[in-house]
This record gives sequence, C-alpha cells and structure tokens, in this order.
Amino acid sequence: MLALIMAGGEGSRLGLGEKPLVTIGGIPMIRHVIDAFREAGHEPVVVASPRTPMTLNWCRVQGITLFSAEGRGYIPDLVEAVTDLEETGPLFTSTSDLPCLTADLIRTIESAYRSAGTPALSVWVPLDLYPGNAECREYTEVVDGVPACPAGINILLGSVITAPQEETPLLLRNRRLAYHVNTRKELEQVRAADSSRNRPGLT
Repeated sequence: MLALIMAGGEGSRLGLGEKPLVTIGGIPMIRHVIDAFREAGHEPVVVASPRTPMTLNWCRVQGITLFSAEGRGYIPDLVEAVTDLEETGPLFTSTSDLPCLTADLIRTIESAYRSAGTPALSVWVPLDLYPGNAECREYTEVVDGVPACPAGINILLGSVITAPQEETPLLLRNRRLAYHVNTRKELEQVRAADSSRNRPGLT
C-alpha cells in the first residue's frame, strides 16, 4: 500500500525552518516516519511543495520517492498527489511530524482497516494523552465514548479522493501517536523521551 507523507507546509509555529527536517536523535523527523512505513512493508512517497524546498532537495539527495505538489494546503496537495499518481486503491496518508510512529502501529492500523469494510479509516488518540495541548482540543471529537484528537495518520481510497468517504474511526491509546511536533515545547518533550532509537517509555 502506498504511503503519502505530507511535507508541503512551512511549519512556521515551530520556528526552526522546515519542520520535516527538524531532528530527533540527530535524524530528521520525516526520516523516522519514512523508516516506519518501510519497515511495515509500505512504499513511502513524500509530498512536498515549493514552500519546503530544502525538504525537496533532501529527498532527492536521499533517493526518496518524491511528489512535488503546488503547495496550496494539506488537502489540495493530497488530492493533487493521488490524482496525478493515478492511485485508485487504499493508501496511507500521514503527517511528517510523527517521529515516534512505529511499524507495529502502522500494521495495527492497516489490520483495522482491512476488517472495517469502509472506504476510509481515521485514527484517533484519547485527549488525556495530550496534556495542555490547546491546539488538539480545538479538534476534539468523541470516539468510542472518549474525547479524542486526530492522530495525523489515515487510510483513504484513492478512486474517490475528491469525494467524502465513509470512514471507520479507530481509537488507539498510544502516546507515540500523541507526539505531533508543532511547538518548541512538544519538540523538547520528544527529544527528552528519545533516550534510544526505539524511544521506549512512550507507549
């Protein structure tokens, strides 16, 4: 299954240049995401844009499959990539700021999708795993009776990418998925927890 890793935004809130290239454990965040998908047996394609020229260049140097979108926003860039790549089957979409994502989590999400029987699957994390995250609270929905926030990783059906898709919400109580890096505080939290490449203690 194709995995589109969205990396076309500037990440201005973090204020450290292009967010996909900010390092965790000396490795760019986007590399952690790419490696997780590869280990899970999926083909990662980075969707970058003119707003992230250094990320574009980094992908070229690293030999990573790349799609250069127009940079009109997350959803327009996603639709552009799926349409131009002529992807009609199910595919993963993921933000590039999930440095604690693992292959096991990806396999869990894929298994849930295969069992769900809907065109799409969205992944949610309980709100209580996001202490003090005001941004997350703005997007809270109740999933399985629990206030939850979107994890930034989903599965969609390419053939109907321009239309609303019936989706199954999947609630995963796993702190690794709560580590979106949008602010300096969140970056410090992830770096502090990154005592090894496997980042134990985040589950």
